[in-house]
Amino acid sequence: MQIADGVYSMGNEKGGHVRAFLLDDGKDLTLIDTLFETDARLVLDQIGRTNKTVADLKHILLTHAHRSHLGGLAELKRLSGATVYSHEWEADIIAGERKAQASARQLLRPYTGYLKVYALQVAFALGLDNHPPCPVDHTLEDGDRVGPVEVLHTPGHSPGHLAFNWPERRVLFAGDAVCTWPSFGAGWPTLNLNLAQHRKSISRMANLDAWAVGVGHGDPLTGGATARLRSLTV
Repeated sequence: MQIADGVYSMGNEKGGHVRAFLLDDGKDLTLIDTLFETDARLVLDQIGRTNKTVADLKHILLTHAHRSHLGGLAELKRLSGATVYSHEWEADIIAGERKAQASARQLLRPYTGYLKVYALQVAFALGLDNHPPCPVDHTLEDGDRVGPVEVLHTPGHSPGHLAFNWPERRVLFAGDAVCTWPSFGAGWPTLNLNLAQHRKSISRMANLDAWAVGVGHGDPLTGGATARLRSLTV
C-alpha cells in the first residue's frame, strides 16, 4: 500500500496488525521496522514491487525493541547487509542480550476496547516469543538524519522509542506511540511504560506538519493527519 510518494506500508494481522514502512528516496531504500514474520516475506515482496532488489536496502531503522517489530530483522540484515539503527537504550534488547522491559499493567485485566490485544500483552510480559537476535550497527539520537528521515526521540512507550519524520514528503512514522488498531489512540494503554513522557512525545509529534502518519499497529492516517494527533493531546 503506497501512502505517499516513495512511501509503502506493509503488514497483515500478525503481531497485532503490525506495520512496517519502506521508503524509496530515488537512490536507496530505507526500512522502518521489520514486521512479525521472521522470513521477511512481506518486506521482500514490496522491495520487488519497487523494481529494486534487496541489495538496494541500505538502512533499517527500528522504532523500538518489541517483538512485533523485529521479526524479519535478522533475515533482512543477512540478505542485504543494510546498516541497522536504533536508540542506544534498545540496542542490547535487539541483539538478544537483555529482555524488553514490561509494565505490571500488562497482566491486569484488559482495558475496555482492547480485548483483542490482551493475549499479545500477556505473551510480551511473560517473554513467550522472542525475535531472532541481530546486532545494532549504529545508535541514534534526537536530531540525527538517516537516509531521507529525521530522527525524533519519543520516549514513553519505551525509554528508547524513536519516531522518524520525512519533512519533504510530509510523512511521520510514529511507531507505537500511536495506533489505529483496534482503535485510534495514543498507543496500547498497558504497553506505555512512562505515561508522562508519552504525553510529551505525542504533543511533540502533533506540532509537526504531517499529511500522513504511519503507526506501529493498524492502517496509516492520511490527509491532515497531525490534526488527528492533536486530538490525543486534549
